[in-house]
Amino acid sequence: MSRLLTKGRAVARLAVSQICHERGRTVLVVLAIALAVLAVTLLSSLGLGVMQTGEERFDRAGQDVWISGDSVELTATGSLENPITDSHRLATDLNQRDDVETASPLAFHSVYVGTKPDNTELVTGVGVPGTGSDNTADGDGFSGGDSHYANGSYDGPMSQEIVIDPQTAELFDVGVGDTIYVGTSRVSAPEREFEIVGISSEYSQFLGTSTVTMPISELQELAGTTGTDRATFVTVTTVDGADRETVSEDIQQSYPGYNVRTSEEQFESMLNEYLLVLASGATLVVLALVAGIALTTNTLVLVAVQQRDELAALRALGLSRGLIAGVIGGQGFTLGVLGGILGLLSTPLFAFILNHIATSFVGFENLLRTPPIIYATGLLIAVAIGTLGAVIAGWRAARYARVDNLYA
Repeated sequence: MSRLLTKGRAVARLAVSQICHERGRTVLVVLAIALAVLAVTLLSSLGLGVMQTGEERFDRAGQDVWISGDSVELTATGSLENPITDSHRLATDLNQRDDVETASPLAFHSVYVGTKPDNTELVTGVGVPGTGSDNTADGDGFSGGDSHYANGSYDGPMSQEIVIDPQTAELFDVGVGDTIYVGTSRVSAPEREFEIVGISSEYSQFLGTSTVTMPISELQELAGTTGTDRATFVTVTTVDGADRETVSEDIQQSYPGYNVRTSEEQFESMLNEYLLVLASGATLVVLALVAGIALTTNTLVLVAVQQRDELAALRALGLSRGLIAGVIGGQGFTLGVLGGILGLLSTPLFAFILNHIATSFVGFENLLRTPPIIYATGLLIAVAIGTLGAVIAGWRAARYARVDNLYA
């Protein structure tokens, strides 16, 4: 045992000595491994964050079943085309089912908002029924129901009330009680003023974009879709004890022309739209790993080649090929650990920066999440890169460690 420990200490000293001697190559390899680890940890934390954030948003929405038409597409004028027609009638029919507690239409439409006629910005307008959301961080929210709908005649009084998200409030430096122009174009926006009655991030966090919320009939009035009563979704909350999958299947059979999904299925369908982005992220991870392995292996092999005379001399002095390979292997393992530690120490900083950017531009908070499993995976990958490079370089080193090389 003592003999093995002595050999181990000798190998470790030789490996550390070589790493310290070749400082330039050491820094290069450590940075390569650190970048590979950083790519893995950040992209993994992003993927995990997207999944958890999406699930949380759907859970917070409190809807059990989502009914939609075809894909929401941009029209020639750049506005959102809502695929469901006669949405209020559909919601009324669904509300008559015994297994449905509430059914409500929900509409999205691109609108321009601003505090000056010549200074407006494009955001997503959200049309909600009844009193809308109660999750306002500031203000009392809408004062009453959707009186403008007036049982489908759309001739009731408009409340001219609106709830905006914190990003829009900060952009225009407005708050509860102020007024804001709203319209579907820069030309029409100055024609209508809405009073801000609340500030809420509920829909901006759900959609990942700046939003303003108003009664659905008033959004339809602005968009010119009152005649067709268009909506993006009709959402359903089931009664206590009802199985949402069973309710979803029954509604699908009753309305085959629509896509009926549970909240879990709706979330999965939204993820499918981003498969290309997810595949690109996975490709970046693979490329980072390949680059880290290639650079580590290349450098260690180069070191072994440059040391062939020294290695051959050690072989002539009686050192086994296993010990010589262990010297190179020890270098790879050490470089992997150093690169892994650097990558893991950098992960929280870069995750904080990217989370700040995500919050500023898309409204999602804590999109990158780094539980302990992320760090453990990163360190494991770093050690694997160093070890794989060490195995290849050690094998090459054993080939050069021949007495014949002393006379070559």
